[in-house]
Amino acid sequence: EVQLVESGGGMVQPGGSLRLSCVVSGSPISSFDMSWVRQAPGKGPAEWVSGSIPGGGTPYYSDSVKGRFTASRNNAGNTTSLQMDTLKPEDSAVYYCNASPLDRSHPVYWGQGTQVTVSS
Repeated sequence: EVQLVESGGGMVQPGGSLRLSCVVSGSPISSFDMSWVRQAPGKGPAEWVSGSIPGGGTPYYSDSVKGRFTASRNNAGNTTSLQMDTLKPEDSAVYYCNASPLDRSHPVYWGQGTQVTVSS
């Protein structure tokens, strides 16, 4: 059974930094495209934040976080991380780790989410 567990959320002041991590178990992370998605309560649909593919290369970012967030993946450690710098209040949300199998006949997996709050 594939499981994703996020950690690293918390409360930080504007301009601060947080690092989120997602540990994948049950299957090698190299089997997945990995993404980070966030959901701010009462603020419309979830927003895709960043994505990376198993073969490496530059991760993809939404315009709202480009230049401030850095995604990385460690295939050997079966983890993916999201370094978030220069945080803004509008970055406050629950952040979810998402694993999309390269074999699209398999389901997409989600973590339980981790809360990020940016407030003074």
